[in-house]
Amino acid sequence: MPTGLPAAHVAVATDDEGWVWAQIKAEARRDAESEPALASYLYSTILSHSSLERSLSFHLGNKLCSSTLLSTLLYDLFLNAFSSDPSLRSAAVADLRAARERDPACVSYSHCLLNYKGFLACQAHRVAHLLWRQSRRPLALALHSRIADVFAVDIHPAARIGKGILFDHATGMVVGETAVIGNNVSILHHVTLGGTGKVGGDRHPKIGDGVLIGAGATILGNIKIGEGAKVGAGSVVLIDVPPQTTAVGNPARLVGGKETPSKHEDVPGESMDHTSFISEWSDYII
Repeated sequence: MPTGLPAAHVAVATDDEGWVWAQIKAEARRDAESEPALASYLYSTILSHSSLERSLSFHLGNKLCSSTLLSTLLYDLFLNAFSSDPSLRSAAVADLRAARERDPACVSYSHCLLNYKGFLACQAHRVAHLLWRQSRRPLALALHSRIADVFAVDIHPAARIGKGILFDHATGMVVGETAVIGNNVSILHHVTLGGTGKVGGDRHPKIGDGVLIGAGATILGNIKIGEGAKVGAGSVVLIDVPPQTTAVGNPARLVGGKETPSKHEDVPGESMDHTSFISEWSDYII
């Protein structure tokens, strides 16, 4: 499938993919030597494969299979998708980098590839979304159901997601059918990007590039969370949040006030700064 990118960009993406895959294999070899109990597992999931897409397809197939949805069928499905669409591979690499760079608990690329259910759910969703766009909707919905069952992450296959995504912990995430998530976004566990009722049509949030959404936040309706904005943990957001601002509370309010909200210079989705707003917003003390 054409990527629409200049050849030079495709070459850079390919080089980046090769570097990350080499790192993953080196980490797997090191871990197999230091922990022999994992040697067979690491060989079957990483070291026996010739490429990142083959390793990822094998791992996802084994994670998501059931007694009636066989791992061999899923492996072929994932491998065909990743092999035919370079944008899926570049997104996976960007997501691996996001986890490694933003999450201090992520000790290696191989750790993310094998163990981060937010990463795995996101890659499986990308394939479900591809199937949805190809009008293979029963299969897309079946895959969506398995992702929700196995990873406790519920993303409708029609939802559009950018790259450089970190779903940190990820448990309990819900993303509705018409939701859009931009690039370099970080979202923590128990976040809902939902609708406001049973009305159809375009009814879910649009999350701009570089946004950070804290744990347990609920964002409802066809509203926009502007580029580089921050939504505090536990907040309930029902109206637009301007770019580079912070919304906190239930119902959410802008730090600094509605008329002249405080603006930050960093990219929260990359800096993962959850609490710097507190000194200017609250007199909370212990």
